[in-house]
Amino acid sequence: MEEPSTRKRFPVKPKLKSKPRTPKETPESKYWSSFKTQQIPKLISVPSLTFSPAAPHSFAAAHSASLSIFSPETFSPTATISSFSDSVSSASFRSDSRLIAASDVSGLIQVFDVKTRTPLRRLRSHSRPVRFVHFPLLDKLHLISAGDDALVKYWDVAEETPISEFLGHKDYVRCGDSSPVDPDIFVTGSYDHAVKLWDVRVRDSKSSVQVNHGAPVEDVVFLPSGGMIATAGANSVKLWDLIGGGKLVYSMESHNKTVTSMCVGRIVKESGDELNQFRILSVGLDGYLKVFDYAALKVTHSMRFPAPLLSVAYSPDCSMRVIGTSNGIIYAGKRKMKKEAESVENESSLFWRIRPVEHTEKQVLRPSNFRYFHRGQGGKPSDGDYLVMKPKKVKLAEHDRLLNKFRHGEALVSVLETKNPGNVMAVMEELVARRKLLRCVSNLDLERLELLLAFLHKYCTVPKYSSLLMGLAKKVLEIRVDDIRGSEALKKHTRNLKRSVEEEIRIQQSLQEIQGIISPLLKIAGRR
Repeated sequence: MEEPSTRKRFPVKPKLKSKPRTPKETPESKYWSSFKTQQIPKLISVPSLTFSPAAPHSFAAAHSASLSIFSPETFSPTATISSFSDSVSSASFRSDSRLIAASDVSGLIQVFDVKTRTPLRRLRSHSRPVRFVHFPLLDKLHLISAGDDALVKYWDVAEETPISEFLGHKDYVRCGDSSPVDPDIFVTGSYDHAVKLWDVRVRDSKSSVQVNHGAPVEDVVFLPSGGMIATAGANSVKLWDLIGGGKLVYSMESHNKTVTSMCVGRIVKESGDELNQFRILSVGLDGYLKVFDYAALKVTHSMRFPAPLLSVAYSPDCSMRVIGTSNGIIYAGKRKMKKEAESVENESSLFWRIRPVEHTEKQVLRPSNFRYFHRGQGGKPSDGDYLVMKPKKVKLAEHDRLLNKFRHGEALVSVLETKNPGNVMAVMEELVARRKLLRCVSNLDLERLELLLAFLHKYCTVPKYSSLLMGLAKKVLEIRVDDIRGSEALKKHTRNLKRSVEEEIRIQQSLQEIQGIISPLLKIAGRR
């Protein structure tokens, strides 16, 4: 058995202090964090973002009474359309990216040529602001629109006339999406909490499937299979099975405030190969971007932005994502693909490939080589080497050195003089474990006792220290009562300690009264 004096010890640490939990970074978090974000400022509230389906996948942003188209390489505006009389609310590219449709709050829908920015069609039939306009993914001739008049219209763009008018919503219609597998099917979401599935081939204009989100619907998107949809409203994103008649599959409630926009994105490998791993990207007024794996039914990544978020879009080639905010800033993120990086590297190193290079491989040192044993500190270990690490020398504070020598009273005095509450609590906890704390208190002289009382007065009401210090204060007063009565300085510290405890008691009583008032109100609210 080792002698106590030679036993190796480490610095004491406070046990009451909780360790911060650092979230473990997953491969998917690294993937979404690899999008290098760039700010596009000087806009006014960006309620709509949409990507061009055709390469190079430029994106359009609706802001104020303008519609700007941005370059995917430099994130600079290549064109700005300003022929609107009111705020632009929504925009949509046609599947061939030659046309773009935009709606505004005046109720007008305009269709523009993307290259010349010339207005080709003006569609006016809504009596209230139009909040949603959309080109079906598999249709170049028609357009879907909806607005605050609770009407959904299906347009013949060439003739500038609505072919069908869909009735059924009872409040503002703010969002919608078309089926990725059938050009005749689309969905719309309304502030009446309902999401309706429409078929343009049905003559009576009645929805075939309807689901109730339970809150005003801010956005709705089809999932790639075409048999499921995701709806956003309040602080939740819900998945619905349309094939099963509108059955609720799952409700994701990770946001703290209203979810304003969603889109579906695909994860790709480092080599650029596509995977069938789709995610739902949602943004909300809480400033968070959430990435939701709807196959595993869990949130895989979360990112915070310094403003409420209104819109989000993800490029078809999976290399860009853009987010629009209420303060007019677009956070555009681009992910560098490995193929692009390799092509840049190949071009830059073309000259070196032409020149012959000799002895490019570094000689591997083996145990039979004399230099193997004289590598120095800069030598790196091989995969099969067994590393013998030199133990790091632990630097001990004075109170730790005194504890190792079992000089308990001196250790307590030393740490009290540092006035570091964490170290003082660590030493006291160690002395309690050794059953020496009360003996050290009884052996303190008057000057050191005054130092202890001052510490108790300052920290005994701190919640993380009070469990130990309240009991210690009581024992100190019992053990050293005669010394306290004979010293005015000790009496002063005792009075201060008494006032601190009484004030803490008054605060706790006030909190209990408030709790007694609030508890019945919470029970009544819960019943409602």
